[in-house]
Amino acid sequence: MTYKNRVLFTAVLLLTISFQGREPRAPKSPKAVSISLSGAFALYPLAQVWAQEYNKTHPDVRFDIQAGGAGKGFTDCMSGAVDVGMFSREFSDAEKAKGVWYIAVCKDAVLPTMNLKNPNMKALQLRGVKKAEFAGIFVDKSISTWEQLLGTKNSSPHKINVYTRADAAGAADSWAAFFGKKQENLKGIGIPSDPGVADAVRKDLNGIGYNNTLFVFDPKSGKKLPGIDVVPIDVNGNGQIDPDENFYGNLHQFLKAVNDGKYPSPPARNLYFITNGKSNKKEVLDFFKWVLTDGQQFVAPAGYVALPKNIIADQVKKIK
Repeated sequence: MTYKNRVLFTAVLLLTISFQGREPRAPKSPKAVSISLSGAFALYPLAQVWAQEYNKTHPDVRFDIQAGGAGKGFTDCMSGAVDVGMFSREFSDAEKAKGVWYIAVCKDAVLPTMNLKNPNMKALQLRGVKKAEFAGIFVDKSISTWEQLLGTKNSSPHKINVYTRADAAGAADSWAAFFGKKQENLKGIGIPSDPGVADAVRKDLNGIGYNNTLFVFDPKSGKKLPGIDVVPIDVNGNGQIDPDENFYGNLHQFLKAVNDGKYPSPPARNLYFITNGKSNKKEVLDFFKWVLTDGQQFVAPAGYVALPKNIIADQVKKIK
């Protein structure tokens, strides 16, 4: 072999070895991004459903969703601790002045709740409770026993044990707004969280409280959750629950009443996603757009009421 051939052979051999030692590069995967949400217990279950469904077509987005009440959601969002707040009541002028940006995403309601084994259950279901009477129980304490409420006599009257939210909550504010008040006007034993109030009522035969829809009804079966029932609202104040006021039998029946306007608003209300000013994070705005379009198909199955199409269209315009 000549010198030139030896050099050429060596070069080819080295080049071959070099290529054999390299593995082909895998195509780059999209960089994972995160979207963090905090806030209302009312919106928490649906936010989880939306995140799971969105991930089916957007696997690169990671969601961190925490429930802690609407007040916490507002604070976390406006301080920059999270990308998105979940909010469950109308906004005050002071909150708007802070620059909060929001879109309405669906609707639900707050219901007055009592223990399933309340001794006065049958009478309450027939008679209902008027708006002014709820105010007497929850605000000025002018009604303090079940006998006083029902106009009956008992040698040992049963005190109405009132439970309210200890944390800043959209449920509390929406319930108080039903009789023209604010959360701070509500009296009672303060309990943190929506499930906390439900559990307190569940353990107290003489307890009364208020809860978001999905802490009263099971979204899958549509039946009421164990140990808890609804205190019917006498909407027209005629001293009885009329047929068109009797819509608490199951979740579907109740949501139809909310949708048709038979259940008063408040305590029915819109639910919102909020940001500190309009978000400049593309992933957040893309998620919002999906929620208001493809994501609306999951609203009713999850136990919520969809907003009218014209309102949804207005929310989509805010994102563009």
